[in-house]
Amino acid sequence: MRYNEKELRALSRQPAEMAAELGMRGPKKGSVAKRRLVKLVVNFLFYFRTDEDEPLGALLLERCRVTQEEPGGFSISFLEDPERKYQFECCSQEQCQEWMEALRRASYEYMRKSLIFYRNEIQKMTGKDPLEQFGISEEARFQLSNLPREGQSARISSQVDELD
Repeated sequence: MRYNEKELRALSRQPAEMAAELGMRGPKKGSVAKRRLVKLVVNFLFYFRTDEDEPLGALLLERCRVTQEEPGGFSISFLEDPERKYQFECCSQEQCQEWMEALRRASYEYMRKSLIFYRNEIQKMTGKDPLEQFGISEEARFQLSNLPREGQSARISSQVDELD
């Protein structure tokens, strides 16, 4: 997947849902953990050198898995390439849990499922489709039939885009 570098840089400057300095280890064998400023903006995880404003890179949090590693650490791996794993070290187990939850909620698929769930709940309570007023209630992306079936992954996945 390709991204417009200028738009990614602009997105990286937007207010973050979460941001912290974490230890980060890339997918290359033998890579060592380095302190990075990590920012979650929508469904992108940007990482920066702690003393720079320009991101080193970004992870698109779609079709990936967030996993607890050793206490105080977690990893992000991608379904298309499970060997490509990014590891993060937090200051505490509590911080680790907060990051893992936020990353799991950041994917488009998670947001879509939540929208469909709450749409159905509102419709049960009121008898009206809340999306009807926007003229989008019949769009395929808002239909339950398009959700992945049990056993298919609907977790977070990603392509990695290195910024030059």
